[in-house]
Amino acid sequence: MNGDQLTRLLSMVASGEVSPEEALGRLKHMPFTDLGFACADTHRELRQGFPETIYSPGKSAAQIVEVARSLLDHSAKVFATRVLPEQVEEIRAAFPAAYYNAAARLFVIGDLNHRDSLLSKYRCAVVSAGTADLKVAEEACLILEYSGVSLERIFDVGVAGIHRLLDRTELLMKQDCLIVVAGMDGALPSVVGGLVACPVIAVPTSVGYGAGSGGIAPLLTMLNSCAAGITVVNIDNGYGAAMAALRYATVSHDPV
Repeated sequence: MNGDQLTRLLSMVASGEVSPEEALGRLKHMPFTDLGFACADTHRELRQGFPETIYSPGKSAAQIVEVARSLLDHSAKVFATRVLPEQVEEIRAAFPAAYYNAAARLFVIGDLNHRDSLLSKYRCAVVSAGTADLKVAEEACLILEYSGVSLERIFDVGVAGIHRLLDRTELLMKQDCLIVVAGMDGALPSVVGGLVACPVIAVPTSVGYGAGSGGIAPLLTMLNSCAAGITVVNIDNGYGAAMAALRYATVSHDPV
């Protein structure tokens, strides 16, 4: 929707020709900006509570920049995930104030201070089994943090030294949602899921020796967890876990 269309719709609301509810429905279903090589979903934040994220592999840096500019016309902030080393400098040149985290391979572009005040009431912790899982864990952390969620990091508390986890039990139980990241045998989400009442989102990582099969072993462990109700995302998918947590937060604190 361009400026003229939006002005016309607002005038119709003001005149009573269109109800506010109908106008909101129209806005939610105005789809995208066609850039030729991509169709930027400029109304996703209105529909779902957060803007479209740019998945960087397979795109040139110039394409990432163009999509980001299109999205920023409608949203305060945009994430670009899995940014490749060769893309970093061109993106940084286009957006000098953007934040880049090399470990998480994540760009945060736009108004870095913008936070959803509703999300600040939502408490989420990202729990990692080991230090080797941190690049996946940090991808989830940064998306949640820059979205305004009240975030705790609980790192390196895997089951090989389970006393480290049990020492944080009180903190775990205060959260509205937990993201649990683990490789190797992938047992940590089952243990956490047996301790807490809040939603648990499990993230298998590709960390481990040969029998871990690049993350398949922890993925299967998590899918077969005996702690009922755990949500499992794909291997190394910190982004997907953060989006699941944000959906929980949006429903919990903004039921409309």
